[in-house]
Amino acid sequence: MGQRGGRHRHGADTIGTRAFLRVLPLLLIAGGAVYEYCTPSGFAGSPLFSAAPLVVAPFFSLGSTITAGALSIAAIVAVHLRYENGFNAGVYTEMATVATVCVLAAFINRIKRRSDEQLASARQIAEAAQLAVLPEPAGRIGGLAVAARYEAAQADAFIGGDLYAVQDTPHGVRFVVGDVRGKGMGAVAAVAVVIGAFREAAEQEGSLEAVAQRLERALAREGSRRRGIDDFEGFTTAVLAEIPHGGHLVRVLNRGHPEPVVLHGDGTVQMIRSVEAALPLGLGELGSWPDRATEAPFPSAATLLLYTDGLSEARDAEGVFYDPAARLAGRVFPGPEELLATLAEEVRLHTGGGASDDMALLAVRRS
Repeated sequence: MGQRGGRHRHGADTIGTRAFLRVLPLLLIAGGAVYEYCTPSGFAGSPLFSAAPLVVAPFFSLGSTITAGALSIAAIVAVHLRYENGFNAGVYTEMATVATVCVLAAFINRIKRRSDEQLASARQIAEAAQLAVLPEPAGRIGGLAVAARYEAAQADAFIGGDLYAVQDTPHGVRFVVGDVRGKGMGAVAAVAVVIGAFREAAEQEGSLEAVAQRLERALAREGSRRRGIDDFEGFTTAVLAEIPHGGHLVRVLNRGHPEPVVLHGDGTVQMIRSVEAALPLGLGELGSWPDRATEAPFPSAATLLLYTDGLSEARDAEGVFYDPAARLAGRVFPGPEELLATLAEEVRLHTGGGASDDMALLAVRRS
């Protein structure tokens, strides 16, 4: 099944950070107490005491914030009990300062909580929107094992311009993987248009060439309708694929997209290269070339891998691209889900966790 792996990428780091933030206020209070205890009367540790509730406020509850402030004041009282006449105007001023900062920290905490609630709501809406536009395909379609994965370059990001779709049709199981130029809602609108047009055309058209032309017309029509209203990203690289029912071949039509890969059961890798180069979808006004699908063997135990350039253009610290064909050669995976999980992890390691582009992956295996 499909996975949005980008949102979990920094989970371990987040847990470690929160553990440190839980300890930090106690360290600040202890540091302030030691400072005041070890220095002559008149030296105040109020900066450390005041910092404790301020550290707690953005990350934890209102109760924790107030508790940090109360512990800071209690530490001041405990330290000055060692003096016979330890409570003077300076000490009361110090406690008043910490109490004032604690009130401000509580106010900050309330504002942060409201902001977090609004952000959580926006994220839920964004995730629901992406699931509506880019639903996860079933694990088995038309006798084929299918897995999809969407890896966002930015943690907690849901909506992007990469797309995939799978459709079981009378002509075979058909697939599309694409990458819309740009980001934001304009790109999402183009994704919705491409997937909607693909699902309709895949059912009705007898060839991939005709499906590609339907997608071209849909983008042109939507671009004309939206022109002057908002930005519409109509430039989409895409690869269409078709596996006929009962056949042992795959047909691929490429519109300016990275070349698909077939992983055979013995570990050999085959790139499916187009006979003729073609422009991406949405650029029909620049020129017209006849679409031509390419056929390749697709025997039992073979896996078809479709991907966006977030995979093939992922760079390491020295600027070297991740080469999926070279990396996968000689390797065998139990199934498409394991293949995609391995690719996602290897790209994360290759880029040092700093991928600059979203990545959509779709793998199809013939049992």
